[in-house]
Amino acid sequence: MPIDYAATMKLENLGQRFAWTDREVMLYALGIGMGADPLDERELAFVNEGALKPRPLKVVPTFASVAAWGETPGPMDIDWLMVVDGERDITFHQPLPAAAEITADSRVTGVFDKGRDKGAVIVRETVLRDGHGAPLATLRASRFARGDGGFGGPSEGQPKPHEVPKRAPDRSVDIATRPDQALLYRLCGDRNPLHSDPAFARRAGFPRPILHGMCTYGLTCRAVLQTYADHDPAAFRRHAARFSAPVYPGETVTVDLWRDGEVISFEARVKARAATVIRNGRTVLG
Repeated sequence: MPIDYAATMKLENLGQRFAWTDREVMLYALGIGMGADPLDERELAFVNEGALKPRPLKVVPTFASVAAWGETPGPMDIDWLMVVDGERDITFHQPLPAAAEITADSRVTGVFDKGRDKGAVIVRETVLRDGHGAPLATLRASRFARGDGGFGGPSEGQPKPHEVPKRAPDRSVDIATRPDQALLYRLCGDRNPLHSDPAFARRAGFPRPILHGMCTYGLTCRAVLQTYADHDPAAFRRHAARFSAPVYPGETVTVDLWRDGEVISFEARVKARAATVIRNGRTVLG
């Protein structure tokens, strides 16, 4: 059935309950490749709580993207086989704790019709709140439903993407992924077989399983953490990006960064395939 625009725009689900411990925090950091060098004290702070010298465990800011995995504004009648991430934009209101019980308020804020055979874009907003009701993070996520265009909804109105500078990057960071990266990252919540089952990936139009877009998003957060944020999660105010092409596990992702004051623009590419996989990236530090 085609998307029911009016019904989808009314979807809202408030007060969904979630919790995490340091185990989930460390698993997410490992899932985006932190700790690959087990002697790097800067990254160990995100995957090891310390022993002889106890220290507070640091939380990768983009852990917010999986902290309430499974939250939903309500059921949508779309072809989930054909759904991929489009954009992710997280505003951080306060640093995430290493363990918490939270609530999540989720609603649909936009549904855009790209046309028959061109798909649809569904945008939802989720606010994560601590036990006192104070906001921790606001997540704006768009998903590209490749098989659901042509339902008669609006085609215009999406925010204009952030423009990266035209000059050469101020810095570039190479981040290697492992062949089994998606198999580890899926334990953070996203069990979509597109990322783990070769036959399913081929059915969806890919030659082999692809890395989660949200894992690639986490890689770009790592790049900013290690270059301009001095590995300080509290420095992040916002982290946003558009997904433009898949990454295959085992590839090396090059993140190009431009700094203009507290705004870090970024894009990511796989040089081996001359493929840009993240566009219009923007981090705000403070």
